Amino acid sequence: MSHGIQLRAVPYDHPDAVKLNDQVQLEYQARYEGEGDVTPLDPAMFTPPRGLYLLAYDASGAPIASGGWRTQDANDEGYADGDAELKRMYVVPEARGLGLARRILAELESDARAAGRVRMALETGDQQPEAIALYLSAGYTPSEKFGHYRFYDSSRCMTKPLLPS
Repeated sequence: MSHGIQLRAVPYDHPDAVKLNDQVQLEYQARYEGEGDVTPLDPAMFTPPRGLYLLAYDASGAPIASGGWRTQDANDEGYADGDAELKRMYVVPEARGLGLARRILAELESDARAAGRVRMALETGDQQPEAIALYLSAGYTPSEKFGHYRFYDSSRCMTKPLLPS
């Protein structure tokens, strides 16, 4: 069900993206005792074809959800060649339950696959059970830890092969 919602590709530093990123950081701080996500991110990381950043807008034109992927290849943080890393999946509280996260996730997977990426990788945390449930239901499986938070006990890493459609 679309509910008049449109997905748009925007730069990671677009004002609407910054607004939603500020909101997700507040949620991280509440869930993880004052700490937001400090993973280094540069807007250029989400520039096609090496990444993509999507926002969902409601019928009034308000940004209500976000998500992006960026290219990762084998490095000292544990990524593998061909990885696409999922970042900043977020839905504002009043728009939850509309299937927006699942819709954005599917679009990001499709775009990463089209860009030649072979695996989607993500890091979430144990205080985000809704996210964990979404990813498990979408075919992600727990994996060895990687990324900025790989040494944190609360970190949960998952991957999914991006098989040709």
